[in-house]
Amino acid sequence: MRHFGHIAPEVRQRLFHQEPREFTADSAARLLSAGLGATLYSPATRPRLADDIVKQAGLGVVSMVLCLEDSIDDADVVAGEENLVRQFADLASRQDAQLPLLFIRVRHPEQIPDLVRRLGPSVRLLSGFVLPKFTEERGIPFLEALTGAEAASGRRLFAMPVLESPELLYRESRVESLEGILRAVDKYRDRVLALRLGVTDFCSSYGLRRAPDMTAYDVQIVASVIADVVNMLGRADGTGFTVTGPVWEYFRVPERMFKPMLRSSPFLEGQAVELRERLIEHAMDGLLREISLDQANGLLGKTCIHPSHVLPVHALSVVSHEEFSDAQDILRPDRGGGGVLRSAYTNKMNEVKPHRAWAERTLLRAEVFGVANEDVGFVELLAAGIPG
Repeated sequence: MRHFGHIAPEVRQRLFHQEPREFTADSAARLLSAGLGATLYSPATRPRLADDIVKQAGLGVVSMVLCLEDSIDDADVVAGEENLVRQFADLASRQDAQLPLLFIRVRHPEQIPDLVRRLGPSVRLLSGFVLPKFTEERGIPFLEALTGAEAASGRRLFAMPVLESPELLYRESRVESLEGILRAVDKYRDRVLALRLGVTDFCSSYGLRRAPDMTAYDVQIVASVIADVVNMLGRADGTGFTVTGPVWEYFRVPERMFKPMLRSSPFLEGQAVELRERLIEHAMDGLLREISLDQANGLLGKTCIHPSHVLPVHALSVVSHEEFSDAQDILRPDRGGGGVLRSAYTNKMNEVKPHRAWAERTLLRAEVFGVANEDVGFVELLAAGIPG
C-alpha cells in the first residue's frame, strides 16, 4: 500500500518531488505509526463490510477500524463479532485484493483472544486492536490479552489505546491518570502503534459539542487535555508515542454563522474555485483548519467517520518542498555541531539543534506521505485525489 497509490503514476510524478513510499502491514512500526493517516472507522455490523473495505482501499484509505464499541448498539455485539469473522474470511479469499491496515475496536479484554481464535487463518489480515477508554487500570488487561493472542496466533498485533476517560479531563486527576497511562504503554512500547484521542467522549463529560465552524482547539477544556497528552506522551526525546488527531463529526453544513475558513486565493491560482465551494458546503474548511492545528500541536493522522474526510487529511500530511528543504539542511552531517542558517527559501531561520527533532519527524512523514513538487500545494493534491 502507499498513500496516493490510487491515482495514476503519471499524476503522482507531476505532484511529487519524492513520491510516498510503499509499505505493508509487516513494515517497521515507525513507518506504520507515521503512515496511519486518516483512519476510517466503520461499524462491525455492516453486512457488506468486506466490499466496503476493498472499495475504500481503492479510494486511498490506508487504515481502518472495525468497531464493536460505541458505533453499534449493545444488543448487536454478538452479531458484530460473527459478522467480522465472516467478512475476514471473505477478504482472505480475495487473493489479489489490496487491503488497508485493519484494526478491531473491542469493548473488553476477553474479546481479543476470542476473536483471534475465531478468525483462524484470516487473522493474517489483522494488524491489531483499538482499546477503548484506556487508563492504567483498565488498559493493562487489554495489553496482556493482546500479548497472549499474539503469541497464540503467531501474528504481530498492535494496540492503539484510545484516551477518552473522564479521569483525563478532570484537572484533579489528569496528571496522575497520564502518569499511569505512560507506565502502561511504556511497558508494552513495542506493541503500542499510536495513541488516539477520544474528544467526543471528552465533550460528553460536560455536555458539549463543537459546532462545524469550531475546531477542537476552540473548546478550551478539550484543548487543555490535548496539550497535556502531547506534553506527557508525545515527546520527541524517544519516550513519546504518535498521538493522532480527534474525529471530525461533520460532512455537511446546513447553515453558517461565521465566515468560511478557507482563503480563496489558493483555489483561484489552482483554478479550483468549484472545489473550494464544495469543501465549504461539506464543512471541510473546518476540517482543514483542525488538521492544520493538529499538526501544529504535535498530532499526526486523524480519526475519521466519513470517507470524504480521508483525502483532506492525506493532502495536508504531504510534506511541502519548502519543509523538506529545511529539514534536509538542518540534518546535514556537517551541521552536527549546531549553528544557525538561512533557509534555502530565504524566508526563515533554521537553527540546527532546536529544529533537529522537527526535521527528523518531517523526513519520516516525507517517507510515507511524500514531498510535493515546488509548485504544488494542498489544492492540487486535493483536486488530484478526487475520483473523476
